[in-house]
Amino acid sequence: MKAVTAASLGIDLDEAGGYGLYKWLLASFLIGKRIRSSVAVEAYRSLVVHGGLDTPGKLARCPHSRLVSLLGQAGYARYDESTARRLHALGRRLELEMAQYLDHGGITQGEELGPWLLSFEGIGPKTLEIFMRERVDG
Repeated sequence: MKAVTAASLGIDLDEAGGYGLYKWLLASFLIGKRIRSSVAVEAYRSLVVHGGLDTPGKLARCPHSRLVSLLGQAGYARYDESTARRLHALGRRLELEMAQYLDHGGITQGEELGPWLLSFEGIGPKTLEIFMRERVDG
């Protein structure tokens, strides 16, 4: 499968409120795991398109059982419990902290962005690499 991009997922990185960046980070989070990219893409669609989890707050407040169900429907069954827990944590922190890493709708150019993203459980170098290839400088 060719590399997944924000555009191929229908994500507008310039969406108001940074929600496009949130969606791309969520997609990068899923794609960066040791799972077929087609399953990761389907999991993204299941969460955002079908599940309506299109903001960090909605992700943070989604019941754990519903997250597990949405991931399972996408074929993400092996790691669904741990992924659901990490997704909750991702949503909670993004809701609180994301605004300070945005600059006029784009990702800030500051050197603190990479270390901040790597401080999330479940975000490692591969996820960061995927996310940053679509980086939008403010």
